[in-house]
Amino acid sequence: MATPHRTMSFESLTVAPKSLLGRRSFKATAVAVTTGALLAGSVQIGAATAAASPLRLPAGDNVQLQLPAGQFLPGLNVPSLADASGTGPHQWTPTSAAWWKPAPKLQAPAPAPEPQAVPIPAPMPAPLPLPVPEAAPVPAPMPAPVLLPPRPAVVQPVAGFLTSSYGPRWGTHHNGIDIGADMGTPILSAADGVIVDAGPASGFGLWVRVQHTDGTITVYGHVDTFVVNVGQPVLAGDLIATVGNRGQSTGPHLHLEVWNPSGYQVDPLIWLHDSGVAITW
Repeated sequence: MATPHRTMSFESLTVAPKSLLGRRSFKATAVAVTTGALLAGSVQIGAATAAASPLRLPAGDNVQLQLPAGQFLPGLNVPSLADASGTGPHQWTPTSAAWWKPAPKLQAPAPAPEPQAVPIPAPMPAPLPLPVPEAAPVPAPMPAPVLLPPRPAVVQPVAGFLTSSYGPRWGTHHNGIDIGADMGTPILSAADGVIVDAGPASGFGLWVRVQHTDGTITVYGHVDTFVVNVGQPVLAGDLIATVGNRGQSTGPHLHLEVWNPSGYQVDPLIWLHDSGVAITW
């Protein structure tokens, strides 16, 4: 047996009194929407629902249900509402234009900005060439060191000329040699040694005696002046006195004697020659 169905019509809706409008108008709208959804979905109402009476709202004056006419949901047309007295259907219209506002027009999306050309970076400048290292200046050659000749062990004691040799002279023995020279000519120590006498001497006026490292003693007589003191060490070639004409002398000259370590007199010319001295007299 088929179950009877009843549908709910908007013709059966009546408006509520003003006192109930605030609470009932929203409910009526919800009922209409729900009823329309049921119609669109073809929902079947059960047997108990089919026997129910149509929904009616309490009567009222000048109450308008604010539902738009025409198509309300897809596939569903909203019917016009009954007037306040319930005498018949009338088309519902809004009370003022303020109820309806036109839908905003969809604005076309702004055109995408034109792609900007990416600036091409300027090429990197070529690296500057590295400076060519300057050649280090060649230092000037060091001057060759001046090599002093080795100091001689024995030197010629005075510059001049030979005036008297060693040996027999005028019937006596001449114990040394005489070298004539100008007054004040420098007299040098013939070798390294120590001053053992410097001052007055019999027959010589003034003299200087030097004892050398090997024990040999040299005698310098008739000197004009002497510049050393007893006990003073001297080197070969050091200044010890100057040529003079003191004592038993016939003119400015140097009387030179040499006594070997054994205490014997020797010829000064032979001793100087044997010591490697190049004599200029």
